[in-house]
Amino acid sequence: MKYGALILLVALTSCGSPGRRVEEPRVVRPSEVTDFGVLYRQNCSGCHGIDGRGALTVAIGNPEYLAIADSATIRRVIEGGRPGTAMPAFAQNAGGQLTEAQIDILVRGIRERWANPTALGSDKPPAYAASQPGDAVRGQNVFTTYCSSCHGSEGRGGRAGSIVDSSYLALVSDQHLRTVTIVGIPALGAPDWRGNVPGKPMSDADVTDVVAWLAAQRQHLSVKLNHTGGLE
Repeated sequence: MKYGALILLVALTSCGSPGRRVEEPRVVRPSEVTDFGVLYRQNCSGCHGIDGRGALTVAIGNPEYLAIADSATIRRVIEGGRPGTAMPAFAQNAGGQLTEAQIDILVRGIRERWANPTALGSDKPPAYAASQPGDAVRGQNVFTTYCSSCHGSEGRGGRAGSIVDSSYLALVSDQHLRTVTIVGIPALGAPDWRGNVPGKPMSDADVTDVVAWLAAQRQHLSVKLNHTGGLE
C-alpha cells in the first residue's frame, strides 16, 4: 500500500499539480528583435549574401564598399530603399517592417563587423556619389578601355553578361551602377575600380562618365520600346 502511494506521489510531482498553469516561452515580436545576426539574415542576406559577401547585388560587407558609403548613406538606403529598383524600403515609416532602433542595429553592426579602414592602403576610391553630371560620349571610350574585355564592345556580353540588358537596366539605379563600378561584385568575379586594367585604376571622372553612358543606354531602350509600341 505504501509502495503504491509513493508511485502516485512521484507521478503527480513529475506531471505537475492539477490546475497548475505551465508557463509558455514568451513570443518575441518581429519589432522586438535586437540581434544583428537575426536582423541581417532575415532582411539582407538574401540579396547581399552571408556576412555581406554579396550574392545578387553589392557586397555590403566589403571594405571597399564601406570605404565609400558612410553610416548616414547606409541608413538612408535601408530606410527608403531605391524606388524603381529591387531594393525595397525597410523602415516602418516607409512601408517596411523595421523600427528605427533595428535599423540602427543593422547600420552599426555592418560597420563594426566588416569595415576595415586599412584594407585599401594608400588607394583612394572614387566618391560614392557623383559630384557633377557625366559625359556619356567620353563614357563610351571609358567603357571600351575598362569594361569591354568582359562585357563586349557594345556591352552586350562576352566573358561576362550583358551590361546593357533591358531587364538589368530597368531594375537598377544610376547609383547602383556607380557603386558596382567602384567596388565590383566579387561573387560574380567583377573587379573593383582598380582591377579592370592592371596598374591603371579608374578615376572619379571615369566612373561618372561610364555611368552616364550606361544610363544613356537605358534611355535609348525606352525610346525604342515607345516607338515600337512596347512598355514605357
